[in-house]
Amino acid sequence: MFEIVEKQINVDLPLGHQLYCMICQIPNHLGMVDFSCRLADPQKKWNELKTIFELMAAGEGNLKKCHFLALPEAAIPAEYVDTALTFIKERFRPNTVTFFGIDHIPLVKYRDFLERYSDDNSEALSSVIQDLDSGDIDEIPTNWSITAVKENDGRFRVFAQAKSHPFVGEEHLDSQYDLYRGKIFPLFHCQPNSFNFMSLICLDYVYRDLYQSNISVIIDKANKLFFNSRQRLDLLMVLECNPKPEHPAFRDVVNGFYGEYLAYTPGVRDTTTVFCNTSAETSGLPNKEALSFGYSSVTIHKSHKVTHADSNEYLIDDFGGLPVCRLRFGTETRLYYFNLPIFHELDPRTTRKPLKLHGIFTQEDKRWNRLDDRQDK
Repeated sequence: MFEIVEKQINVDLPLGHQLYCMICQIPNHLGMVDFSCRLADPQKKWNELKTIFELMAAGEGNLKKCHFLALPEAAIPAEYVDTALTFIKERFRPNTVTFFGIDHIPLVKYRDFLERYSDDNSEALSSVIQDLDSGDIDEIPTNWSITAVKENDGRFRVFAQAKSHPFVGEEHLDSQYDLYRGKIFPLFHCQPNSFNFMSLICLDYVYRDLYQSNISVIIDKANKLFFNSRQRLDLLMVLECNPKPEHPAFRDVVNGFYGEYLAYTPGVRDTTTVFCNTSAETSGLPNKEALSFGYSSVTIHKSHKVTHADSNEYLIDDFGGLPVCRLRFGTETRLYYFNLPIFHELDPRTTRKPLKLHGIFTQEDKRWNRLDDRQDK
């Protein structure tokens, strides 16, 4: 199982004010190359992603307040990682955190990347070097993601993590389809105002072995954080390219995470879990007609008491009777802009809801427009 390492970052989030998050439900067009899953047209993909980055950099309206930007698993071609990081470093605002997944690279190239950013990734680098020394795994595919942080003084920091789930297609008899199993996951502590968050890559959310599960390790860590410092895990970001986002395995983990059925879990009771999936236009996987991408969602504990609702673009429900409130989006290509709840329970003196959807963006003619603005034209 993986080890959680704590990272201090100087991200000055507004005290007592809502935090803004953008999740990008965009398509991946995939292809298999030498037993690894790669994006089919890297240059076209980067040109599409650049429009999102330019939207964030321009910051029109209240987009300039965005603190967290999330793109799905395998969203950025490995060839354009440096280009993406340079864009974020030069044009994004301070106090911005960006999550994005990258398509597969050989383990030796992943090690090379960690060496370039060794100050922030020393634990992951040590783990990879140890694994490389243990066997002939130089070319094993690595599914990985980056958390890029632009601190309040403009300092730019890059944190990488590899997916811990071991199989490229969930399960496969051929060992050539194995993935490298990452073992180091960062837990970020924002200073000076305390805010704690983590990210996972898709099936890492549900993965377990005979001894423990990933999610139980996170709960134990968050509980220790609560009992030692009265802090908690505030945000869990899950990056997905998931053809079955509402599979019973995910529902079961959501139930156990928020349910407190076997233990008192104050460290995660008020966690906001965000699932950022690819859209229904995703292609390149076999039997796509039986798959169902999309349905990105935001899940919080039932104590937030968000009223059920249903519209063409989203619904609010309890995920089939779970102890949660869930904002679930549709399957189309969209950008969703919302605030993370800061009130752990509904304030009895007001009817203000703790979760607000501030904008839905759709793409037309290579531009992203708010859905309501488009409908007004």
